[in-house]
Amino acid sequence: MLKKTLAALALGGALLGAGHAMAADYIIDKEGQHAFVNFKISHLGYSWLYGTFRDFDGSFSFDAKNPEASKVKVTINTASVDSNHAERDKHLRSKDFLNVDKNPTATFESTAVKSTGQGTADITGNLTLNGVTKPVVIAAKFVGEGKDPWGGYRAGFEGSTTLKLKDFDVQKDLGPASQDVQLIISVEGVRQ
Repeated sequence: MLKKTLAALALGGALLGAGHAMAADYIIDKEGQHAFVNFKISHLGYSWLYGTFRDFDGSFSFDAKNPEASKVKVTINTASVDSNHAERDKHLRSKDFLNVDKNPTATFESTAVKSTGQGTADITGNLTLNGVTKPVVIAAKFVGEGKDPWGGYRAGFEGSTTLKLKDFDVQKDLGPASQDVQLIISVEGVRQ
């Protein structure tokens, strides 16, 4: 009887301990403006053009003790593109670039996370943009986590990846210096 009781306590303790090691779920804090999906692209090789997507939703799961178990999912409203120039934004929404009438959303869903060092990881996932789905790798960096002043708990990351426009069926040729666009992502999530 004592052996069964000890075995049950050990099993219960193991299950309880495993519960603490599980990843927590977070919702990306776009309401508080603590998340950004930005991009930059060379303009003729002379300067950088910067922009952002104003409307997106997402979530992630994260456990600092087991980052490989993390998952990320983001949906972007492509019509929310903003490069600080109304006519250019209208062109970016057209079929030359994002084709927002046909493809109103872009999505990213992770398929694997691989630690690359202290607080860094490569997040591999499928990006669907302009109706094309391709695997991409986001080089991510853990920024920090902890309690917030409102009684919640938060975690934050930044990451970047470079995309070839032609890989995502962008038809407009912007010249040799502007074949790639860099995505820069900064997110803060609120634990659920």
